[in-house]
Amino acid sequence: MRIKKMLASISAAFITASAAALTAVSAYAEDATQAATSSSSSGGSTGSALLSLVLPLVIMFALLYFIAIKPQKKREREMKEMQDSLQVGDEIVTGGGIVGIVVRTGDDTVVIETGGERQKLRIKNWAITENVTAMERMKEAKAAAAAKKSAGLAPAKLADEDENKKSKKSKKKKDSDED
Repeated sequence: MRIKKMLASISAAFITASAAALTAVSAYAEDATQAATSSSSSGGSTGSALLSLVLPLVIMFALLYFIAIKPQKKREREMKEMQDSLQVGDEIVTGGGIVGIVVRTGDDTVVIETGGERQKLRIKNWAITENVTAMERMKEAKAAAAAKKSAGLAPAKLADEDENKKSKKSKKKKDSDED
């Protein structure tokens, strides 16, 4: 779904940039024709026509970079970090859909154990697409952090209430002492 939206926005940007480029090229061609026919040509109109040709292309490539290339590089970097941080005992999934538990790691290969009969397979690191155990650890850490945060707020609220009660008691004592 997200990929379809991204492709739709890229194609819309490409169509817009193509229309702008076509308009700029036709304007540039008209200016060049007029400049060739007239004896006095002005350099400003040619420069602006060239700018109107180059600017849409620059905008198109900038959009393409920020919409498609940069997020892809980020995903590749995260995938590489995940593949490098594999530990013995992690449950992984390969690109082909094989699920297994890491038994041994090497430089560029990993030995995994699969199935009920504990078959061992040696696979390349680049074939690993998901580390299920690491994802579960991250979810547990987030849940623990959220619980700790909410637990940290509750005692603070109680402490504030206790301070309010103490201040009310001290006010009552002062009032009774003054009478």
